[in-house]
Amino acid sequence: MKKVLITYNMFRQGYEELIAKYDVTLPPEGVESFTYDQVYEMIPEYDALLSMFNFPVNKKLMDHAGKLKIVSNYAVGYDNIDIPYATQKGIQVTNTPDPVTEPTADQAMGLLLAVSRRISEIDRRVRIPGAVKWGLLENLGHSLFGKTIGIIGMGRIGKALARRALASGMKVVYHNRHRLPEEEEAKYGARFLSLQELIRTADVVSLNAPHTDETFHLIGEPELRAMKPSAILINTARGPLVDEKALIRALQQKWIWGAGLDVFEFGDVISPEFFAMDNVVVNPHTGTQTYEVRNEMAAFAARNIINFFEGSGPVACVNRLER
Repeated sequence: MKKVLITYNMFRQGYEELIAKYDVTLPPEGVESFTYDQVYEMIPEYDALLSMFNFPVNKKLMDHAGKLKIVSNYAVGYDNIDIPYATQKGIQVTNTPDPVTEPTADQAMGLLLAVSRRISEIDRRVRIPGAVKWGLLENLGHSLFGKTIGIIGMGRIGKALARRALASGMKVVYHNRHRLPEEEEAKYGARFLSLQELIRTADVVSLNAPHTDETFHLIGEPELRAMKPSAILINTARGPLVDEKALIRALQQKWIWGAGLDVFEFGDVISPEFFAMDNVVVNPHTGTQTYEVRNEMAAFAARNIINFFEGSGPVACVNRLER
């Protein structure tokens, strides 16, 4: 029987099929996750590893995993895994793109509304007696209807966000490594622009691209200075896409109106300057954190393993192996 090691103590519902078919090891009751050292000690006996997005699957671990055939990553991103080395070792790497699409687009739209209408800021203030003024010209924000959203990365999540923006009466422009076919552009009412054109044109810039060497600090001081003073930056992709120090200056000095951030350049360490500013809304990477999605992601990651070993269905492959 195949042996599967799961690094994090998730809900069992999503793993029911996997547990029924294979010998599955999860952290014991009351333990959140296995440590790297614990996984390192156990991994030689396992055929499959189901890893979380923040668990490092590196050369050292793979060299110690003599039986390992597949790493099923519980995330759409996979920068925690040494993909070239996994490919060299003949280890299949998979991810979970489908379940994260709609909730991440929800999160981006929620952050956009919170920033543009100052919902979080005013909610905090209204709880303090006398901290909020009531009046026709008080607490002004920006409407979304008729504004232009610029989507950087028009993949699954970018397209899902485009649908929501269209429903809000917004215009859609986008930048992508490859231009979409004309019929897809028509479907989303989307117009292709260069990155610099998009930054100058958009009232909202939403980052939906992966973190690669090419996208590191995709948004830095030159881009922030080129944006409209009324513009909003939304990042639900990966923190390192934005030069965080430059963004802090942009928000402090009002180069842009505001930002909605679900991810940060330094992982779970949030720059304290953000907490002192009312024109930024911050969330601790909660884009996919719903009960439904957590179970869907677990089931998707489990099916990647089952389908890989049994050849019974699709596998969301990250790397291409020689067969």
